[in-house]
Amino acid sequence: MNFDFSDDQKMLKEQVRRYLADNCSMKVVRRVLDGDETHAAEVWKGLAELGLMGTAIPEAYGGSGLGALELCVIAEELGRACAPVPFSSSVYLATEAIKRWGSEAQKKAWLPKLASGEAIGTLAAAEGPQTPSPRNVRASLADGKLSGVKLPVPDGEAATLAVVLVNSGGSGARALSLALVDLTGTGVERTRVSTVDPARKHARLAFNGAAAELLGGKGKGWQLLNELYDGAAVLFAFEQIGGAESAMWMARDYALQRQAFGRAIGSYQAIKHKLADVYVKTELARSNAYYGAMMYAEGGADLPIAAAAARVAATDAYDFAAKENIQTHGGIGFTWEADTQFHYRRSRLLALAIGGPTAWKDKLVTRLERKNAA
Repeated sequence: MNFDFSDDQKMLKEQVRRYLADNCSMKVVRRVLDGDETHAAEVWKGLAELGLMGTAIPEAYGGSGLGALELCVIAEELGRACAPVPFSSSVYLATEAIKRWGSEAQKKAWLPKLASGEAIGTLAAAEGPQTPSPRNVRASLADGKLSGVKLPVPDGEAATLAVVLVNSGGSGARALSLALVDLTGTGVERTRVSTVDPARKHARLAFNGAAAELLGGKGKGWQLLNELYDGAAVLFAFEQIGGAESAMWMARDYALQRQAFGRAIGSYQAIKHKLADVYVKTELARSNAYYGAMMYAEGGADLPIAAAAARVAATDAYDFAAKENIQTHGGIGFTWEADTQFHYRRSRLLALAIGGPTAWKDKLVTRLERKNAA
């Protein structure tokens, strides 16, 4: 069985890597982190011109009609560059939700705009630091009007539409639904919130009677959210692997040029062992992510387990690589001028996207128990 990507997918990967290397250097990441702009608009425009936002959108709705595997290779390169763009929010989450569960009218209204990059989507699920659950969702939808607060919402300032987890009436998980909201309409107030990675801006969205419509049917929100998260977990895993590998090479390059006691520090066993451990963790995460990608692309029955395993392994790998990158750089690695901070910030941010490490470890254990008990 061949778990590798096809030649066409590898060619796409190289094309995205070259574009980002030429147009999304760490200077661009630093500019967005230090400044007020919501994202690197010129990088986003270039990605749109390459047709990347429409990768998995059917041709009938303005996309390329490709699939999950192509998104995986794109995600890896975005992670490698720490790209300050709303790709994950708009493509992994909002676009996928509309593509899978939207009505024909919703698809025609939004998918072409998402494919061209004209519209930017996001997912608004959390209402504070706690993980969203049927017990703590307070945002409500009644008679086509949405009220409540969501935070932190990734790319909430830049987004033009949001898929929102709402309480639509009832009890337990059946009380939750997904709603589609045009954020450019009335009844929406946005406020920027601080996060560990200002290169990916987040916001507080306050809804006061904003017009909204159900997405995927009433009472199905909790089920659909978890299905959406499983697919997104695989894509985030590839983004984290790209970041981990980039951090590893950054540490390697510094270790080869930094001299101590007349020798490059990379020649010392302690540094070699650090980088070898980073490599091993990254490759283990890659193995999990490849299996997750296969399950995601094929709609395999093992996707829930594979997605959780990929998510846990990739989160651990990126966290470890980012920390060891700083340690390898020594004192300079902790300074504001060093580029090591970008991978550390992004590793922390991605670790908390769509639920933190503990939540995904619990999911993995629970899903394995259920499978073994069947």
